[in-house]
Amino acid sequence: MNPQLPPSEFDWLAICQHSRRLLMAVVEPNDFKLQFANAAFCHLAGIQPLQGVDSHSPTPLLSFLSTEDRLVLRQLYQRHVFYQMICQLQPQLLQASWMATLLNLIEEPIVVALTSPTYSEPRFIQFWLNSERLHVESTGAQADRLIETAIAKGDSAVLQAALMGKKALRLEGYRISGSLLLEGLDVTDRETIRQLTQLLINRDSILTPKKFNEVNRLLRSLFQANNVLILRSENTQAQISLGTAYDALEHCVYSMASLKGSHFLRAAKANQVQIVGDLSTDCPTDCEAMLLQQGWRSLLLIPLGVATAESSDSGQLLGLVALLSDRPNQFTPQDTKNASELILALTSALRQASQQQFAHIHPAVAWRFLQEAERRSWGLLPQPIIFANVYPLYGISDIRGSSQERNRAIQADLIEQFRLGLAIVEAVCQSQDTALGKQLQQDLLSYIKRLEEKITVDAEITAIQYLKAHLEIYFDYFAQCGEAAKTAVEAYRQACKNVHQCVYQARSQYDRMVNEVNTQLQQTWDRWQMRMQKISPHYCDCELTDGIDHMIYTGASIDPKFTPFHLHSLRYEQLRAVCECARTALKIQAQYDTQLELTHLVLAQDITVDIIHDEKTEKTFDVRGTRDTRYEIVKKRIDKALDSSSRDRITQPRMLTIVYSTEEEWQEYQQYLQYLIRESWLAPEIESGAVESLQGVEGLKFARVRILPENP
Repeated sequence: MNPQLPPSEFDWLAICQHSRRLLMAVVEPNDFKLQFANAAFCHLAGIQPLQGVDSHSPTPLLSFLSTEDRLVLRQLYQRHVFYQMICQLQPQLLQASWMATLLNLIEEPIVVALTSPTYSEPRFIQFWLNSERLHVESTGAQADRLIETAIAKGDSAVLQAALMGKKALRLEGYRISGSLLLEGLDVTDRETIRQLTQLLINRDSILTPKKFNEVNRLLRSLFQANNVLILRSENTQAQISLGTAYDALEHCVYSMASLKGSHFLRAAKANQVQIVGDLSTDCPTDCEAMLLQQGWRSLLLIPLGVATAESSDSGQLLGLVALLSDRPNQFTPQDTKNASELILALTSALRQASQQQFAHIHPAVAWRFLQEAERRSWGLLPQPIIFANVYPLYGISDIRGSSQERNRAIQADLIEQFRLGLAIVEAVCQSQDTALGKQLQQDLLSYIKRLEEKITVDAEITAIQYLKAHLEIYFDYFAQCGEAAKTAVEAYRQACKNVHQCVYQARSQYDRMVNEVNTQLQQTWDRWQMRMQKISPHYCDCELTDGIDHMIYTGASIDPKFTPFHLHSLRYEQLRAVCECARTALKIQAQYDTQLELTHLVLAQDITVDIIHDEKTEKTFDVRGTRDTRYEIVKKRIDKALDSSSRDRITQPRMLTIVYSTEEEWQEYQQYLQYLIRESWLAPEIESGAVESLQGVEGLKFARVRILPENP
């Protein structure tokens, strides 16, 4: 092959030589050595400019690619060779129906990761191959006779097998000359955002070291940042973690009050990504002063909030991710755009992390995990972590009818949005005589009537899709149909000006109320947990859904000093804690004038279970053995159980329900109830009954008592 490209043949490349975005290169077939590369490609690859390079310093394109990407490139190259064989040996086959598939495959771009000394991280390149200047000749003896015969005879089955990669071409039997044109674009930002999104939304917690480190690396690469800060809002405190690796994170805590006026809360209030160009000229709080002292000059702030209907400061801050640079004015409007695309995925990851049942090993059982870690550090085989013969204490405070309340909120929002849409169409119909407009008006009226009668499970999605497809597509025109129509369109758009892009007023109010209930219930439970741990160290998991439920395991295998007195003390304290949660709920009802009601239940069981840590699951512990199956069935279904006589739910608002199965359990808990009545936690009247069968579990009974509000 002529190592020097004839300039006349490649005059058409001159216009692309100095392009800053389009990557172009001409490569030799077979070994993919570079013959020509424009300035953009050379800069990206970190090589000297190539304009008709001689054979003394050929640079193979494959040297920049991973083994996997080399295979992808060779597969695309083989398809191009296959296509040129057909074009040059049997051009009449170009009319075959399966040729359309081949053309689509060779025109489809591939994305590869290109390693370059210019960049610390691989760059993702999307490129196309052009094989118009490729020449294929058979050398005779070693030619792929099967393929050649199939081409000559037009054997579609064999040719399609080769096309789909089921039959590899034997290229050693051919003389392939000419050149391949490579046209590409740097899509690193797009690919990094895609990788980040997939990583963030998978089930693994972002707080696991492997995932945290990978997310951290990709964020720093995407934004050319030096460090990452994560702020998590927890009640009145902001937990801040700073670092480039999970094992080297620096942690600090600031009160939310101390962050007033900070760039963090400004970004949260605006509910949009913001850039701090230079901290040295604008450093309003101690937190930012700490960052400046560490050498950080510019910030890219990505607020993550619990969305509300308003776009102002009414949203509740879930957390914030900040990219840090030691250079002032490091971040650009393009960084703001890229960061905005990550908000939903980051919010999902942070919410998942905050709701993880076991983000950390519980202190009461950590000693056993440390023992096992030490064993394994000596190369010993893993042993299961089991706590045998522990007593389970389960309780739940549940928002009654939460799904119905949410459905009512959905219904209210949808009806409001449809009425806003109807106002637009009515204004248009008043401004002109339009038959289509009148039909659209009737459609909206019918839809509103259906929404008023019943709300279905999929209505939250399908109704909005209907408006987008049948109404919103006309807004640009409708806004020109008189002042009234223009005003109506603006009112509709303003009502939908939020992250959901729809009316979200009633749902926002519901979400805020549920979040407030959950937050205060958890604060109450956490206070009581501190008291209960002093009685005897025990494992406790607390999970927030629509309300709060807790699972306690206690026994001598966790606390060697454990005695029956500790067990009875914990059971009594559990009941007192649940009563306090009920009083918290009553205060919320009075303070916010909400109709949300809570029910409260404790499951009594005097039979021990064994719990085991299974590393294959996300949970810290599972119960072990068939004897524990009954308890798990009851625990999962008991809050929906019915009274076998009245067929009413055994849990009722503002009441404590205790479920038990033996007379011994009842005698113990009856004594606790008398103590609670004596302490004015409960009313003196005790209701009782039998529980309907729960998936084959028979013989359960319940007692129910009204919880008294706190004396003023």
